[in-house]
Amino acid sequence: MDDATDRELDLVLVGATGFVGRLTAAELAEHAPAGLRIGLAGRSADRLAAVRAELPERAGDWRSIVVDTLDEAAVTALAERTRVVVSTVGPYLRYGLALVLACARAGTHYADLTGETLFVRRSIDAAHDLARAGGARIVHSCGFDSIPSDLGVGLAARAAAEQGAGELVSAVLHVRRLRGGISGGTIDSLRQQLIESEHDPAARRLAGERWALVDEPSSRPYGSARGSRRPRLPLDRDEQTGSWQAPFVMGTYNRQIVHRTNALAGWPYGREFGYREVVDTGRGPRGAVTAAALALGTGALVGGMAFRPSRLLLDRVLPSPGQGPDERRRAAGAFAVEVHARTTGGTSVRATVAADKDPGYDGTAVMLAASGLSLAVDTDLGQAGVVTPMIALGATLPGRLRDRGFTVIAGPFDPR
Repeated sequence: MDDATDRELDLVLVGATGFVGRLTAAELAEHAPAGLRIGLAGRSADRLAAVRAELPERAGDWRSIVVDTLDEAAVTALAERTRVVVSTVGPYLRYGLALVLACARAGTHYADLTGETLFVRRSIDAAHDLARAGGARIVHSCGFDSIPSDLGVGLAARAAAEQGAGELVSAVLHVRRLRGGISGGTIDSLRQQLIESEHDPAARRLAGERWALVDEPSSRPYGSARGSRRPRLPLDRDEQTGSWQAPFVMGTYNRQIVHRTNALAGWPYGREFGYREVVDTGRGPRGAVTAAALALGTGALVGGMAFRPSRLLLDRVLPSPGQGPDERRRAAGAFAVEVHARTTGGTSVRATVAADKDPGYDGTAVMLAASGLSLAVDTDLGQAGVVTPMIALGATLPGRLRDRGFTVIAGPFDPR
């Protein structure tokens, strides 16, 4: 990548006028180091001016850049002006690829919030080699999807290695606490991916494939029962704690990111590593009923969004892109996830990622801003290409999140 002096700006936030974009802009204004040259980009000059007017005085000299992410010439010019692009413009399947390609060609680091398998797969196919050749880190999924999952497993593996406990055999992410609103942008990303898959069986299969984002999944042939474990029902019961569990709604996508990290890093978790994500709902009949209701609700949401008639009905009640809860409701948000991993040495390790922040809004804004700042400022970055948060930022991001009040820890534990 070019030296800072070769670029006009250090970081540009694209989508700064959207709901999460405004939160991310405020986070950058509060916590970016002095002297960092920041720009705000969006489709409307008036709305950009309004966003900048809401920010602290130190953001008064930030550049406003009018850009349409579907305009290839415009995003090329933008990528060539800055060292880092941070994008909140979704659904990325519709609006994201031209900007990713522009950054890859220009050697410009990039971070976003996507949770869309089809988009990330297309990004890998189109931009990975370009980005690697130019030294750019294209880092997808730098929000609640999928930083807690990706860092949690990575830090658990690191703790196991430091103890001489060997590789990870398997890991389960437990959602211990989750208070907050569902993001309109996340809903729209789900909507667009399901629309894309509606008449394309190959896309539909890819979206649910655990190895969808891995180019060399294991020693077994692609398409075989790679790393398969016993079939699981939509709800399960933890054998050690007795707690009932339902699948976490973003577990399928987060698992794909974790497996990509493992592959890009040279399989430090082992080639037979198994991973899943669950929501713990408690013991006894009440826990079972809650898990069943959660599993059915998740299935109904995804199923309803997959068909146009039911999708039109759901669109009337689900949040729209650019919408979000007010400050009072966001202030009540919080999340905590724990990754419990077993190792080849027979021990167990646990990693915790938690914060007293709404996961889909304030928490995501902190994670995205911290990722962008790490790309812009830190020197201890991982390999270039279309990579993951753990690959690009595993050495730097945990500390940045701790500085913002997050709990990010890992170590041995007794699962009994």
